Amino acid sequence: MKQYTTGFSPNASLAMIGQWTKDKGIWKKMEASIHIQQKVIKHTPQDKLKDLMINIWAGGEGIADVNNRVRTDEALQKLFGRQACAEQSTISETVNAATEQTIQETEALMKQVLREYGSCYRHDYEKKWLLLDVDLTGLLAGKQAEGSEKGYFSGTRNGRGRQVGRVLASQYEEIVVERLYPGKVQLEANLQELMKQAENVLDLGEKRRKRTVVRVDGGGGTDNNINWLLLRHYWILLKVKNWQRTNKLMKTVKHWSPLPELPGHDIAWVGTPFEYAGDTRQIAIRWLNPEGKWQYCVLVFNLTDRMIFQLAGMRMLKRFTQREFFSALMKAYNLRSGGVETSIKNSKQGLGLNKRNKKRFHAQHLLVLLAQLAYNIIVWVRNELKKHSKAIASFGMLRMVRDAFRISGMVQFDEKGKVNLIILNQTHKLAKAFALTWQACFARDDLSLILGKI
Repeated sequence: MKQYTTGFSPNASLAMIGQWTKDKGIWKKMEASIHIQQKVIKHTPQDKLKDLMINIWAGGEGIADVNNRVRTDEALQKLFGRQACAEQSTISETVNAATEQTIQETEALMKQVLREYGSCYRHDYEKKWLLLDVDLTGLLAGKQAEGSEKGYFSGTRNGRGRQVGRVLASQYEEIVVERLYPGKVQLEANLQELMKQAENVLDLGEKRRKRTVVRVDGGGGTDNNINWLLLRHYWILLKVKNWQRTNKLMKTVKHWSPLPELPGHDIAWVGTPFEYAGDTRQIAIRWLNPEGKWQYCVLVFNLTDRMIFQLAGMRMLKRFTQREFFSALMKAYNLRSGGVETSIKNSKQGLGLNKRNKKRFHAQHLLVLLAQLAYNIIVWVRNELKKHSKAIASFGMLRMVRDAFRISGMVQFDEKGKVNLIILNQTHKLAKAFALTWQACFARDDLSLILGKI
């Protein structure tokens, strides 16, 4: 007769992630794909990376948090099929051992997993356009860190660190590409590389590119990048980076109109648009800065009117006014702040992307890629949970980690560490959604999740 042990975990609801990753074979794929040359004493390099990811989902920020969040929680370890947890210093050593080959292998794993489980890879291009947002964000680092350079880091004067480029499939909130760069790199220099990598991951041949919208802020809006996107048949919506070009275009504006959605801002058609490699339309926007001087920007796009209204989530009437068109266009562009910008904020605040710093460049890149995988898996599990909870549907990464995956409970497992019963705290307002999702996705005779008093 089997002997069972019961343990308490403050993160018992992470059973959902544990079972999802097991059923999808994520850890087997990691073992087969990622190879780090290290002597194995007790834990393999892949085991240590697994412990690190469990730590991310459990709310740990730095690698050192593994000791307090995972290593001390035997029940949590069992939920992920682990019999013990590696010490944080040995996990750190494994990450430090990453090489360029490790990064290539990890990127290949990201591609494989996204293709198998990502909604963006299964996108129906015949029915609607795929929307890709591209952006860059800074990760502060010390002087001794490889690739750490003085550059632009929001909210920090004379900041030093590295940059992370991201391509997000905004309709699905899935990260398609994540790449680490030195600190001086700006989006204008790596936009094409990021898009080429996205093309590789998503199989964006010419036919699919013709059904894909690329939305970019001013950092990537150089003539070279705009022409490259147009020649590859993308639909685009982006801001011009060249300030000299912007000033010249301003002189061709004849009639300004107020923009009600942005008090103090005026909008107008550019009188003589700049000629790019494909047909575009261009609008100018102006506003007064605190010193009372005019500031300007230009948006370039080749979207149809219908596409603009659809991206804005607005109904297009058979007859619409210029004011309604301008409102739709600005909303379609500004929604990028709720797409890629929000996803970056989620990664930093919810998954601690900016809290795990390594001196070695490849080590930092590996941490970025693991956070990408952790992010996408949360999105996919949340997609199942939100079928049973309207509240969870609106959760970002922070609330998923802080609230949804922080339901306490008891975990019962045998002498081999195999879990057969999870009892979630029934008083938690999200516990019912987890129980319903479990019954819909993971119900089986040898493993149960129920609600009870803890």
